[in-house]
Amino acid sequence: MSRSRLIGAAAAILAAAGAGLFAGSALPPDNGRLLSAAGAADASAPLYYQDPDGKPLYSPTPKKTEDGRDYVAVPAAVDAPEQPATMNAAKNAATTQGDRKIKYYRNPMGLPDTSAVPKKDSMGMDYIPVYEGEDSDDGSVKLSPGRIQRSGVKSEPAERRQIRTLVRVPGTIQLDERRVSVVAMRAESYVQKVADVTTGSRVAKGQPLMDIYSSAVSSAAAEYLATITSKATAGIEPYGRGSRQRLVNLDVPEPAIAEMEKSRAVPITIQWSSPRDGIVLQRNAIEGMRAQPGDVLFRIADISLVWAIVDVAERDLGNVAVGQPVTVRARSHPGRSFKGRISVIYPQVNKETRTARVRIELENADLALLPDMYVDAEIDTGNPAPVLAVAESAVLDTGSRQAVLIDKGQGRFEPREVKLGRRGDGYVEIRDGLAEGDAIVTSANFLIDAESNLKAALKGFNEAGPMQADNPTGEKAIGVKP
Repeated sequence: MSRSRLIGAAAAILAAAGAGLFAGSALPPDNGRLLSAAGAADASAPLYYQDPDGKPLYSPTPKKTEDGRDYVAVPAAVDAPEQPATMNAAKNAATTQGDRKIKYYRNPMGLPDTSAVPKKDSMGMDYIPVYEGEDSDDGSVKLSPGRIQRSGVKSEPAERRQIRTLVRVPGTIQLDERRVSVVAMRAESYVQKVADVTTGSRVAKGQPLMDIYSSAVSSAAAEYLATITSKATAGIEPYGRGSRQRLVNLDVPEPAIAEMEKSRAVPITIQWSSPRDGIVLQRNAIEGMRAQPGDVLFRIADISLVWAIVDVAERDLGNVAVGQPVTVRARSHPGRSFKGRISVIYPQVNKETRTARVRIELENADLALLPDMYVDAEIDTGNPAPVLAVAESAVLDTGSRQAVLIDKGQGRFEPREVKLGRRGDGYVEIRDGLAEGDAIVTSANFLIDAESNLKAALKGFNEAGPMQADNPTGEKAIGVKP
């Protein structure tokens, strides 16, 4: 017998002897050794079963693929961080990772797909864990400090400020209708001589324009002089006043009447002068011509004060009022502005352009503004009283509803519906929904809004139907919205 066979026989004899001793002994069994053996058995039990091809398909119980192959058991000893930690979370809807509790995992692409266990999507991207407290029931959303820093979230308090709303409209320069005069004869006359005045010339009040001969004027002048020089009527005021009034009715200039009273002679021609300071817009007088009553010989306008007629859109008429200050800029004078105020809002809207005419009075001392010149007007419709306002970028406007995001601190943001008022200077008035001092998100609020909408959608899916722990396939664990 060889040496190895002798050693094997000896070992068998010793094992049999030991078994007999234990069987006949009254000592109790070693509990510590039994517990160690049970723990080892539990440790070797698989945590879950995975697709044999390595696909992100898992099952808490043994399962087969469609082609009949068994899922691979994954024990705790070989569990990797990127693999599901346990399939028991499908029953509890929450697992622990460190000191924070994970409620579920959401799709990394924002799709309404959640899972009770870690998994990957069809592109191999890990599902994102959602911890308790991140999806509160008050409608707020919580972001991590890193995400806030990367997205560039900025907040500023809601403050009271004066909002200046400018309505920009085009227009043209027009003459002031009250500052236009015409020189016309009230009786048949003849133009004897015309002064060196042409269209576009600037004239002063009382400056000679032309010499006129009129038989009617000469007859009235002779009667007046006879009345004031007669010994019988010279001292009777009503006689002289009546004769003088006839000259006034014929529009004889006052200087010409004064000259008659001084010289006591009837002039052959009467010198007609300018009735005001201004520019000659029209010159129809020609030497030797016959002028009928009412014929316009000169047309003179004072342009030291002009109008700017602008067209205001119908939607802005509610903010425009008489007396509001206006800044007018002429396209022919870049860099220069003219100050004025609204004097009249015409009571009619153009049915084709849906605009209304607004008159603005402008000082034009240096005569830089000319009739029919194009201008651009800025109407300041702001109220001097300060109002509660936030930056326009802080408002999330859906068309029918407007909201802002309130920074609650510690990465939590709460949406708040508000009612808006006037806009201007990059700010918008808040008439309802906020209090002074509330911290409002002014930058990257659309990212927070997207996160909030995503969480609301996921919450709706979760509330619509609980995750099924006994999912036979184990491929998806999401709630289905009815």
